[in-house]
Amino acid sequence: MISANNVTLRIGKKALFEDVNIKFTEGNCYGLIGANGAGKSTFLKILSGQLDTTNGTVNITPGQRMSVLEQDHFKYDDYMVLDTVIMGNQRLYDIMKEKDALYAKPDFSDEDGIRASELEGEFAEMNGWEAESDAATLLNGLGIDTSLHYTMMRDLNGNEKVKVLLARALFGNPDILLLDEPTNHLDLDAIAWLEEFLINFENTVIVVSHDRYFLNKVCTHIADIDYGKIQLYAGNYDFWYESSQLMIKQMKEANKKKEEKIKELQEFIQRFSANASKSKQATSRKRALEKIELDEIKPSSRKYPYIDFRPNREIGNEVLMVENVSKTIDGVKVLDDITFTLGHNDKVAFVGGNELAKTTFFKILMGEMEPDEGTIKWGVTTSRAYFPKDNTKEFDNDLTIADWLTQFSEIKDATYVRGFLGRMLFAGDDGVKYVKVLSGGEKVRCLFSKMMISGANVLIFDEPTNHLDMESITALNNGMIKFPGVMLFASRDHQIVQTTANRIMEILPNGKMIDKITTYDEYLESDEMARKRSVYTAVITEEELTEDEE
Repeated sequence: MISANNVTLRIGKKALFEDVNIKFTEGNCYGLIGANGAGKSTFLKILSGQLDTTNGTVNITPGQRMSVLEQDHFKYDDYMVLDTVIMGNQRLYDIMKEKDALYAKPDFSDEDGIRASELEGEFAEMNGWEAESDAATLLNGLGIDTSLHYTMMRDLNGNEKVKVLLARALFGNPDILLLDEPTNHLDLDAIAWLEEFLINFENTVIVVSHDRYFLNKVCTHIADIDYGKIQLYAGNYDFWYESSQLMIKQMKEANKKKEEKIKELQEFIQRFSANASKSKQATSRKRALEKIELDEIKPSSRKYPYIDFRPNREIGNEVLMVENVSKTIDGVKVLDDITFTLGHNDKVAFVGGNELAKTTFFKILMGEMEPDEGTIKWGVTTSRAYFPKDNTKEFDNDLTIADWLTQFSEIKDATYVRGFLGRMLFAGDDGVKYVKVLSGGEKVRCLFSKMMISGANVLIFDEPTNHLDMESITALNNGMIKFPGVMLFASRDHQIVQTTANRIMEILPNGKMIDKITTYDEYLESDEMARKRSVYTAVITEEELTEDEE
């Protein structure tokens, strides 16, 4: 168990947390939620001891081991991948290294033998003989191929490092597990694996995530941070939302009844206070009036943008024809003979772990990259808006937000343009901020305003939820569902994919594509998933055998 007792944290004059009391008990998974800036990551640092409190204490059951998801992706660059994972249990790793050093000594003494015997006993008690296989299982589950287990961390790409650091946090069955945004940069397959791991995990988990589907799957409780307090709810994210909204509704209804009673009492007192025969009753009602207290209903610190993509023109029946498109990058064929036709009702989710292939295909669709083979033909009634995964070029200028958005608007009226910015929570003086200094989340909201003001009837999104808070993701999800045009998108957010897409396309590691008219959950449950994995493995094996024979 881990608990916070009267925890207060002040940054300057501002109290980020004040007199927080909360217990996290064994066998439960707690989702820590709150608006951006509410202090979710800060509270995890307080629990882990990385940050001191102004007042109060954090207590952990004696003897329990805590594991934390590391955020520094370069910290273990000088270590081998498998060793990095095992270092998740530092004591076990230290024993392994001390044993190796002892056995490597050319002058192995009696004292060394006694020490080695002690280490071997502790090593066995900690299931040390299974350490490498356990670490390998975690890595494979998260999609890190066995061929990478003995490479150096510095040789991995960013997404691979994230997965190794997550495996490190999960290793060795920690008593308390603190995870800050563990699904960031994970593909949907790795997220699904992590969900199952945490569902079966029997100790204490505290997780910060913007993935609503993930929180619904794994959480037994929600800890909601708002105005420096933490309110605990039993149940998952959806239960928290319904409960919190119901609580506010009940408080408002109770206040309405109290206000009606107050008005009734005030009218009686005003009418009869000067009447001698009614004076006692008036006095009695004055006392009753003084006892009525309205519940304080603070507005939430959460702010929801308003995302509404409205096409200027209805789309025709001919939308998009893709024929025999192939593309090779750095000697690897990422797209191999891709062919399909889009209809005017299609909302297509591109899923699977082949992120380079998805981004490459979107760039080809937008004319930013040419295919090596094949053709792309858009219908004459189509107009397109694109959300790129890398938006660096979009904001590499000296424009203010208002001027930046105006250049994409047919109507140059300042009030009209600022209306779109206001929907994205840019109010007042925000319009004169320079785009080059915006945060990641602010840049994403600017791109949404650009897509809305375009009036396009075809939207293409490449991982639009990166850098967004829960409120913005919810608003985006609602906007995507309501959009009446055609949509092609890639997203790691399971709920967005499930609630938006009516067609699923997966580009396999060999560049081939599976195309199914179905929902995402139905696609995952279908036999096609198992078959295509086995077919791909068989293809690779056959290619290797052919090469060996040659």
